[in-house]
Amino acid sequence: MNEDKVLGFQPGTGFIYELNATTKLIFLLLVSVACMVTYDTRFLAAICLLSVFCLKLSGIKWRQVSFVVKLILVFALLNLITVYLFQPSYGQNLYGSKNVIVNAGYFTLTQEELFYLFNLVLKYICSIPLLLLFLLTTNPSQFASSLNKIGVSYKIAYAVALALRYIPTIQNDYWSISVAQQARGNELSKKASLSKRIKGTLNIVKPLIFSSLTRIDTISTAMQLRRFGSKKKRTWYVYQPFKLPDYLVSLLALLLVAAVVWLWQINQGRFFNPFK
Repeated sequence: MNEDKVLGFQPGTGFIYELNATTKLIFLLLVSVACMVTYDTRFLAAICLLSVFCLKLSGIKWRQVSFVVKLILVFALLNLITVYLFQPSYGQNLYGSKNVIVNAGYFTLTQEELFYLFNLVLKYICSIPLLLLFLLTTNPSQFASSLNKIGVSYKIAYAVALALRYIPTIQNDYWSISVAQQARGNELSKKASLSKRIKGTLNIVKPLIFSSLTRIDTISTAMQLRRFGSKKKRTWYVYQPFKLPDYLVSLLALLLVAAVVWLWQINQGRFFNPFK
């Protein structure tokens, strides 16, 4: 089993680990929404630098996230190619000008289209590090207790915690089944052809789904036997109160959202246009 390919909470120390789990969720949601709404390149570039810096500050190793990052990059590349193939003139329509780089008829490449695709790349770079930070530095139990303290039902909070804990479990099961399949002679490594690897992956998904359903039923039965949900409130062993850094980080998220609103007024819309 390759532990480096399992994406889940990794215990650690440092500023980001000490932040309240709800603070990290607030920052993730507000900044992600701000990045999705705006196409101001200056703002997106600044968030990219901030995201990469926070990822570096957390001490997360590349081997811990390399697999999922490579997977996301493949889908991001496919998305960029699809956007260009379906409407290569969208950039010039968007920015109201046309500066041709390569003249190829319908697939004419312009500076405006490249600039638009560059903004899409920045959006990915903004979101991916923040999401990885949240998944790898957030203790699910602390996150559930924090959600409950701010008014979310403890039933919902506990369900969220179980979901976060179940992510690495599913990945562990996947790699365990994959190793078992390869031990039986089913080659699933890079040596095998793409079609054979896809077929092998589908064969892994089937037992994974059934094992997941069995585990869900077991957990549900155990919780019912312990009378989970019979009371209106519950206590938490790992509750983490809000501290000064939590308020400062939340304030930073609000300021970034305000910056997007301000840039919207300056740009008279979502898009920053350097071709005017």
